Amino acid sequence: MASAQSTPSNRRLTAKGAATRERIVSTASDLMYAQGVERTSLDDVVEASGTGRSQLYHYFADKNELIGEVVNTQIDRVIATQEPLLERLDSMRGFERWRNAVVAGNRSRRGMHGCPLGSLASELADHSERARETLATGFDVWESLFVDGLRRMQENGELGMDADPAALAKGLMAALQGGLLLAQVKRDAECLAVALDMALAQIRTHTERVTARRR
Repeated sequence: MASAQSTPSNRRLTAKGAATRERIVSTASDLMYAQGVERTSLDDVVEASGTGRSQLYHYFADKNELIGEVVNTQIDRVIATQEPLLERLDSMRGFERWRNAVVAGNRSRRGMHGCPLGSLASELADHSERARETLATGFDVWESLFVDGLRRMQENGELGMDADPAALAKGLMAALQGGLLLAQVKRDAECLAVALDMALAQIRTHTERVTARRR
């Protein structure tokens, strides 16, 4: 997703330089997730990462460039977390296990901070077209994991061929994001649990039709 233009942030780096740059981006990602993009200053990043301001400007021209890397990093983090639960998903039970893991993680935080991608989207989507497009691509990758799982369910005969995996996946993503937002506001993971249960219930209707036809 990075630009091909030669800038301090993407020139070939030494191992030490790459490690320093990664530390800056990782620290900025953590801070912006916890306290928001607008409220996170470059001074905050410098202090928390243990780097100098001159080092930060060596790798990033300005805060906007750093934000771009934070967006990419958060997408990578989310997909890395989601893939183990979703990459081999091929049953309703698999979706239920994913749901339980997501709700448990949210409950452990009392709903705080919401979705890393959703939080960035709420701050950046209307102000940076580049960030919006990158986040949209990230959501598409995430959503494709749902689509692939639903298609595997169709292949193994658990989900009816009349079901639309793309539409069901889109509904599930919407339920996930809405549930995470409400859980964040209300500090109550039950909001997320209910939203996901309703989306999964819609998917389950298509599995029940298959079962009914076999009787």
